[in-house]
Formats: sequence, C-alpha cells, structure tokens
Amino acid sequence: MRRVGESIEPRPIESRRVRISALLCLMVATVGAGCTAAPEPAPEYARPLPPGGVALRLVESGTGPDLVAAWRNREAGLLDSLDESLEWYAAPSSRAKFPYEVSRPGGIRSISHAEAQASVAAFRDLVVESRDAAEFERRVRDRFEVYESVGWDGSGTVLFTGYFAPEFDASATRTATFTSPIHRRPPDLVTAPDGTPLGRRLGDGRIVPWPSRAELMRSGALDGLELYYLSDGLDAYLIEVNGSAKLRLPDGSIRHVGYAGKTGRPYVGLGQSLVDEGIVPEDRLNLAAIRRLHREDPALIRRLMDRNENCVFFMDYDGEDWPEGSLGVRVTPRASIATDKKVYPPGAVAVVDTRRAGHDPRADFTAFMLDQDTGGAIQAPGRCDIFMGIGPQAEVLAGGQYAEGELYYLFLAPGESPSPMEP
Repeated sequence: MRRVGESIEPRPIESRRVRISALLCLMVATVGAGCTAAPEPAPEYARPLPPGGVALRLVESGTGPDLVAAWRNREAGLLDSLDESLEWYAAPSSRAKFPYEVSRPGGIRSISHAEAQASVAAFRDLVVESRDAAEFERRVRDRFEVYESVGWDGSGTVLFTGYFAPEFDASATRTATFTSPIHRRPPDLVTAPDGTPLGRRLGDGRIVPWPSRAELMRSGALDGLELYYLSDGLDAYLIEVNGSAKLRLPDGSIRHVGYAGKTGRPYVGLGQSLVDEGIVPEDRLNLAAIRRLHREDPALIRRLMDRNENCVFFMDYDGEDWPEGSLGVRVTPRASIATDKKVYPPGAVAVVDTRRAGHDPRADFTAFMLDQDTGGAIQAPGRCDIFMGIGPQAEVLAGGQYAEGELYYLFLAPGESPSPMEP
C-alpha cells in the first residue's frame, strides 16, 4: 500500500493512484424556469472556498445525517476501509496533513493528527461493539461531533458522482491490434514535494509549462516512453482519466498500472464537451453512448478529447493492493470516497447523504465511507466521487451516479480523544 497520487493527484513523493473517474464528472445541468424565463444559472460545483474559508462546520447537536440509516446501509467492506485509513494514519508521512481546521461556534477547532487517528479507531470500535442501530447512534452522538460540508454554495450542496477501476485488453508492444499507448513518467517532469506539477525542466535548468496533451502525442516528444498499448485512443484516454487500470495481456498475464505524474495542464471532461456541443443530451450521457459515438465518428471524439490539455503518466505496480487511492491504501467499493484533499480531511470517517446510482431519484441513500482518494475533476468542497468497485458492473453504477446531497464528517468531541496513538 505504498504509493500515492491520484488519478490525478499524487501524495507526498509520487503516486500511482487509481483514478478511475466517471465521465459525468463535470456535467452540469441548466434547467429552464419556464417557457419565457431565463435559464437558472448552472451550479458552480467546483467553486473554491473563499480566502481563509474552511470546508467543514459543526452541526447542531442531534441534527445532521440519519445515523440509523447509515448503520443499516453499511457495506460489508466498511471495516476493511476503516483499517486502510488506520494504516495510513500509522505512516509518519500522514502527519504532514494535520492539523485540520473546522469551524465551530465562536471560532476554529484545529484537529490534530492524533485526534483524527483516534476518531477513526473509536468509530471502528463502535461499529464492532454496537448491538443494534439504536445503541450505535446513541454512542456516536455521545462521543462524536458531526461536521457538515459547506458545499459549493455555502448551504451544504455537494454533487456526488461515481468512479470505478477499469479493466482493458492491452499489449506491452505495439501490434496491428494494439496501437494507442499510455506513457511512463518523463524524466524532465518536475513536481513539488506534495506531487503538484511544476512544469518541464529544460537542458539549461529552466522550468517551463508543458505543451498540451494533443501536442505531446503528435510531436513525438513521448516516443520511447510507451508503457503499454491499448486497442484504440479512447481506451488509452479513459485510463488517463481514471488514473489506473487492470490490463490483460495477450499471453493471459495481468498487469496493474497506476498514476506516476501529470503535466498539470487544464482538464476538460469529454462528457462535458459532448453536452456543451449538444451532441449527447445530459440525461443520455454514459460510457456506452461515448463508445458508440467513437465507433461511428472517431474523429469527433478525438477532437473533443483534445480539449483536455492535461496528460497523465503511469507506472507498473503490485496488484495485491489494487486499486489504491491517493493515500496509498486500497480503496473499498462503496466505502471509499474521493474529495479535494486541499479542503477535506484525508482518511477521515464521512457520511454520504445523497441518492443511489441507477435508482429512483427520490430514493435517498445515506452511508458511512472513508475519505481515501482524490481526483483531477474532484475540486473544491462542492464535489465528491464514490468508488463503485472494479469492472463492468461498477462501471454502470459509476456512470449512473449523479446526484446532489450533503457530506458530513465525524470527529471525536474535544475531551473524548484518548491519548495520542503516535509512537
């Protein structure tokens, strides 16, 4: 579990992350208010926090998410996900992410690394020890404080999408079937200690911005850095968007690739471009529709893919812990989320309160998850991505998850934290 980054964002050092993001990521609805009224402004889900702002605020005692519903909806993998977060907290590098500031009446609370770690450990104990939902809720209310995301609008509104870990056929060499490469990290890619791309180092030592993805692909600048080849450009592009993949080679062997860096150029979602140009209605946008368009008009999809200027690079990694998130620990289906780690607390216990993927839009869904990942399109407090799992079924769930809701986090109340767990 030694790695980090994202599909699009690295952890200290570099990451091989699993980014796997749904193509609906940046889709935004514009709804008419009537036949003569002007359309309502599109939600600004990626709106950043104001200067000095914090993403989480304390909710009034007894309010917040339905903890009983979350208990009843808990996934079988929740304990595994809690253990993965505790493994991350045990690593010395995790301390660099704290203290984490939240808002309480009268000021700011700074949550230390030890408090965050103890909160996850105490929550795990309650999940194991509680005999029923009523006992669990009472014990959580007694010991924990609940914090709500301010959302994109200051009123708590968060857009929940889904992502998954894809599987593709591929080849280690170029063949008549496999012609579209994904690439290793270039030696001249420069990143900050936290993995933020800084640019491209020239021979004279200067650091300059990278060219766009289309320019890199067509100029030959990445020749010799090919890692694996996919059957077409869309598959290679989807791996870049997702940040990792499981690859089946012609000899039957399996390879796992993950994030190794990115150029940091502006990201534009393919799904967003298809909606913006009126090619696909937003209510019919999914990966199957995009694949169909690619078969019918590959030049169109290639043109729209080129709007995404960012280029992502990959490396092989051990598949034992695949798929891994940006914390360098394994993500768990429907028990791990990806958020912007510049504003949300890594590794913490979260409560997702939204609607189920692929279900009646009125079907509310509340569940406990761990914040263990991040993504290139998952920016600011108004966005959250739910990890749906691996393979085709997870792809369907991820593609169908597009709903607003609220996002909460649980931390032990002041005075409830046990002695620091750090060595």
